[in-house]
This record gives sequence, structure tokens and C-alpha cells, in this order.
Amino acid sequence: MSFIVEIICLLYNSRVYFLKKLDYKEVEVKAMKQPMRYQNVTASLILTLGFVLLIGSMILSILYGAADIKLATIWRSIMDFNGSESSHQIIRNLRIPRALAAALIGAALAMSGAIMQGMTRNALASPSIMGVTAGAMFSIAILFAITSSPSQWMMMIWGFAGAGLGTAMVFLVGSISKSGLTPVKLALAGTAVTAVFQSISTALTIHFNVAKDISFWYAGGLSSIQWIHVQLLAPVFVIGLIIAVILGKSISALNLGEDVARGLGQQTRLTKFIGTLVVLMLTGAAVSVSGTIGFIGLVIPHITRFLVGADYRTIIPCAAILGGLLLVIADTVSRMINPPFETPVGTVTALIGVPFFLYLARNDGGSTS
Repeated sequence: MSFIVEIICLLYNSRVYFLKKLDYKEVEVKAMKQPMRYQNVTASLILTLGFVLLIGSMILSILYGAADIKLATIWRSIMDFNGSESSHQIIRNLRIPRALAAALIGAALAMSGAIMQGMTRNALASPSIMGVTAGAMFSIAILFAITSSPSQWMMMIWGFAGAGLGTAMVFLVGSISKSGLTPVKLALAGTAVTAVFQSISTALTIHFNVAKDISFWYAGGLSSIQWIHVQLLAPVFVIGLIIAVILGKSISALNLGEDVARGLGQQTRLTKFIGTLVVLMLTGAAVSVSGTIGFIGLVIPHITRFLVGADYRTIIPCAAILGGLLLVIADTVSRMINPPFETPVGTVTALIGVPFFLYLARNDGGSTS
């Protein structure tokens, strides 16, 4: 393991050295003109090692909980399922779908954050900060107010619509000022819109007496995950991942500025439109299943850029792996803090994300370039 870490450090130090010798944007422009190279050692290493760690963390997530389960029992429940054994039922119907959903949701939120940061050139952009998550929660609160038992499909559709509403409100509020939409104003607008949506949502749940029904989504958690949730998340995630990877080159160009992107022949408006749709799709689906889980979309893209550079053709898939890994680990930790009770996983991710957010706000000033 130490050998692998040394390789990563060596590759990163080499990259820093060359960026000091050459103009940063010139290097990036040349990178945009080159085809994606899967021989990129760092990205390949992150994808491979990250995937192995993700599988390992999912196995640990299945093993540990209110009832500890042996590894051999997991194997038997998969290869020779016995419905009369409670441990087999727990593994097949509760823990495996929960681990899979955690990986998918973490990956979706991380990809959404990476896309948002690349398109807006805003280091503080993420679904939880830019009003996307709050908008989705607002629409779900309305849905619970008008119907007592909405289907998962209905919740996902309303989540998409609310995410779109939150995004539109943030950009509208942020662009009112005379000086236009800056990264800092975008973050401030997202914070304000998030606060408004959360206040209205709370008022709706209290007025219509559905606070108990929706409290799970406010806290953010994976305790009620079933196979139906995985079946709904998986196709949305796959479609979003494919489109996001295809957009990777265009997002990298946008991250250099719209003028540079146009000079490279990119259709900036089309890229922003499709990228926004992907963010709404991924975030809406994730929120409709797990509720508010913040800061994964903020932290993971920064870690990924630190490891693999500024090319979003590699950032997006690597962020997906690392985002899934983080949420699976956070979910496992949330179950081990106070067993047999569960701490909301959103609390665990916030403990990581809030200090990171304050660090970025203090040092980066809200810009990725």
C-alpha cells in the first residue's frame, strides 16, 4: 500500500513541476485537443484501486450492523439462498440493496458536483449548496402534503422537478446584481434559496401533519432502502454516467472560460443545457431515495481533481468511484456510532463536508481556475 501511495505522490509532484514550467491554460488547451488516453497511470490507478476499495467497503457494510453476519453466511445467501433463515433474509433483502444504493447515490452526487463545478468554474458548487437538493426536498414535501402514500416513481419525478426549480431560482437570484453572476454570488444565492426552500418545506410538513413521514428525507439516510430503489436508481445512474463522460471534454473546455471554450469549437450553451439536465436527473433520483445527503458533491470533485488533474474526461468516472466509496463508508460508520440505533448518514457526511467548505470559502474564493 505504501508503494502505491508513493507512486501517486510521484505522479502528482511531476504534474505540479510541469505546470510550473508551462502556462496552465496553455497546457489545458492542448489537453482538450488530444484524445482521451486510458493509459493515464494515475486515473487508471484511482479507478482500479477505488473500485477494489468500493467492493471491500460494500462487503463490510453487509457484514456489520445491528446483527453482525459472517462472511461465509453472505456467500451462502447468494449462492444457496434459504428463505427460512433470518440472516439470509437480512442479507438479500436489506443489506445488499442498501450497499448498492449507497454506492449509486454517492456516485451520482459526486458526479453532479463535478459537473456543476466544471460548468460554473465555482469551487463551492455542489447539489447541496446550490439549491438543487433543497428544491428536490421542497417538491417531495409538497407531494407528501397532497398524497398520503406516493409511489417511488412519483417521488422521483417530483424530485426531478424540484431540483430543476431549485437550480432555476439560484441562477435567477444570483444574476440579479449589476455585476452579473460570479462564483461567490452563485454560492450565496444557493445558500439563500436553500434556506427559503427548507423553511417552506418545514412549514408545509407541520401544517399538513406529515413531519413524521418526511423526517427521514430531511435527515438523510438509507435505512429503508429496498430492491425497488436500486432498480430505479441503476438505469438513471448509467444513463447519467454515459452522458457525463461524453460531455467530459466540453466541460473541461468550459472550465477554462466560455471564450476559450468557444475558441476550441465547443457549443457552450448546449453543453450547459445537457450538463444541467444530467445534474437534475442524478440529484433528483438520489434525493427521492435517500433524502438530503450533503457535501459529497463538494468534497469528492476537489479530491479527484487533486489526484487526476483538470481533465473532466477522467474526473467524472473517478469521482463516481470515490463518491460511492465515501457514502458506503459513511453509511457503515453511521450504523456503528450508536448501535443498535442509526445515526443519519447525512450527519456523518456533514462532519466531513462543513470544515472542507469553510476551507474552500477562505482559501479559494469560490473559483476552480
